[in-house]
Amino acid sequence: MREFIVEADGGSRGNPGPAGYGAVVIDAESGETLAEAAEYIGVATNNVAEYKGLVAGLKAAHALDPAASVHVRMDSKLVVEQMSGRWKIKHPDMKPLAAEAARVLPGTRVTYEWIPREKNKHADRLANEAMDAGKRGEQWSPSASTAELDRPAAGASGAGTPAGPPGDAAAGAAKARAALAGASAGRGTGGAEAGFTASALGAAGAVAQGADVAKGADVRAARSVAASGGSGVSLGGTTTGGAAATAVPPVGWGASADLGAPATFVLLRHGETPLTPQKRFSGSGGSNPSLSDVGREQAVRVAAALAARGTVQAVVSSPLLRCQETARTVAARLGLDVHLEEGLRETDFGDWEGLTFAEVRERQPDALTAWLASPDVAPPGGESFAEVTTRVEAARERLLTAHAGRTVLLVTHVTPIKTLVRLALGAPPESLFRMELSAASLSAVAYYADGNASLRLLNDTAHLR
Repeated sequence: MREFIVEADGGSRGNPGPAGYGAVVIDAESGETLAEAAEYIGVATNNVAEYKGLVAGLKAAHALDPAASVHVRMDSKLVVEQMSGRWKIKHPDMKPLAAEAARVLPGTRVTYEWIPREKNKHADRLANEAMDAGKRGEQWSPSASTAELDRPAAGASGAGTPAGPPGDAAAGAAKARAALAGASAGRGTGGAEAGFTASALGAAGAVAQGADVAKGADVRAARSVAASGGSGVSLGGTTTGGAAATAVPPVGWGASADLGAPATFVLLRHGETPLTPQKRFSGSGGSNPSLSDVGREQAVRVAAALAARGTVQAVVSSPLLRCQETARTVAARLGLDVHLEEGLRETDFGDWEGLTFAEVRERQPDALTAWLASPDVAPPGGESFAEVTTRVEAARERLLTAHAGRTVLLVTHVTPIKTLVRLALGAPPESLFRMELSAASLSAVAYYADGNASLRLLNDTAHLR
């Protein structure tokens, strides 16, 4: 069985702040660098970036050889201990990332080791290159990377002296070029590479999607696109879209047709209530207001717009009155029933229900500051955003199971919609405060069979004008 070493790192300049990750796959026997991956991921925390680096490294190793064993080395004690099963994963942002990492390879073939930061320079340099690229408004490019220069000589990284001879840069470059040349020779008319197989990747040290080829210092001329979420592999200037060795499926516009129809959640915020124009906290612990006259008219308009589209196949609603009223108006126009989902209710704002933001700031300034600073903090007597995320995720999974491949209208509230959008984008919790959602607005997220999600629409109010 082939053995790889994955070194991964992630960083955030601000925590949360502009963030990026880096990962490198090393042949455990020869000490050769086989693949690198790096990406600027926008605003995120250090821990999120670390986990994303781990996922990218594992996917790159899997693309090289799905049957290999992997030894992960990271300077994040949190990630190493959580993935080793010694620490519980409590934060809602970490759970899906840890689950994604665990799905890449069987747990019996992955081991974890904590290393000091100074022994993780290669991955650290990749992460910083990605963040530097993000600062310039770009994504990391393998052709400009010098991160491999920070890597210790083979056998000096703490992984032990390799059993075979150290990797030869010229030989590695030659093998990589040969792999690319062979793939180019097998290019078909449909954009797929007939000769670009998993075995060729493993033998020559090439990897498609999620990491670039990295065999010695001269291999950069023969690298593939290192888009760890990108849509293809660059071979002699031609981008391919569906090689058999692809391990990291593209998302959004690059998603492969063979995944089948996605489950699409059309997310409708309920119509206006008497509290909406006053911008008062209106959650699930207050008076449960009904729609205003304006809100009822909004429901009629959105119903007409959705009927014209003719794509909605089921209607699911929060149990709160304002959502049920909106949902029934739409469902009646579409000839569908309304099903209730408890997980889609709004946040319980506790003591703040019915108050304006200014009133809360005047009465409980310290509690408001703490709430704004952490998703784990709840309003007095209420519910934290972390708790909302947990139940919204659970509701999402139930609905995806029940409605695979269908288009479903979810009539819900500001926080559940923003949470579904945030999770689809992999955005940090503070992004909840950076989205605008109008009453009776439409958003949409598509969920693919490979676990990827794609945001298709956000805060559309054209039907109200």
